[in-house]
Amino acid sequence: MTPADFEHFRALVRRRSGLALTADKDYLVSSRLAPIARAEGLDVGGLLARLRLGASEGLIRRCVNAMATHESFFFRDGTPFDLLSREVLPQLLNARAARRTLRIWCAACSSGQEPYSVAMVLQEHGAQLAGWNVQIIATDMSEEILAKARAGLYSEFEVRRGLSEQRLNRWFTAEGRGWRISPTLQQMVEFRPHNLLHGAGGLGVFDVIFCRNVLIYFEVEQKRAILTDLARALTSDGALFLGSAETVLGVTEAFQLTPGVAGLFRPVRGGEPLARSA
Repeated sequence: MTPADFEHFRALVRRRSGLALTADKDYLVSSRLAPIARAEGLDVGGLLARLRLGASEGLIRRCVNAMATHESFFFRDGTPFDLLSREVLPQLLNARAARRTLRIWCAACSSGQEPYSVAMVLQEHGAQLAGWNVQIIATDMSEEILAKARAGLYSEFEVRRGLSEQRLNRWFTAEGRGWRISPTLQQMVEFRPHNLLHGAGGLGVFDVIFCRNVLIYFEVEQKRAILTDLARALTSDGALFLGSAETVLGVTEAFQLTPGVAGLFRPVRGGEPLARSA
């Protein structure tokens, strides 16, 4: 690949997805674009040249999406889902008792393990949520990864990452060499294409937002803009879950860390503009 083609692709990825590829990531570009290049009858250098000189929107989108890290597994890191179950949900169930609605957004959901984990937690509170209108909206910028999430078919390796035997046996059925998730859970999650750089407009207001292990790929100004949008999309008593290596410190005053609890953030009144509780 030529330096000009590589720099053009770096700028294209940043503009389209917000992902910041450093100058030493040429090996990553080569490895992730190689399958697309082969499908196009090109090598990686030829593919990058085509992108710079003019390519179809579909090809551009495939190449940009290929640079996203779609690492995901069920109940990743454990703690956020424990907190959702024993702290956040009980508070919201009490606060929303009159209207009996609950909306949860899993942003950058990848292949669906996170929203399906949330759905399992909600099912485990089934008696308390009987008669409630519960929505789980899961978004990602990649249509290809959303298709996998909607299908709900996971490999043996994927279901063994984070799932207990009890949950596996309750919510999955063996199918061929993989495992099919329960239709009950599939029906609880609505998957939509969405790019975090485009704001949260059109998605509505949420009581809980998961945006985990994605902000680490953005530069500070982009993180600030995304967190501002998340604050506007979150009820004033809602909860934001970030990844264990992510923070709002030095980025925004719209959220504050819950004392003694890593990864759980609450909106701050008087910080950035916040959504009102409905």
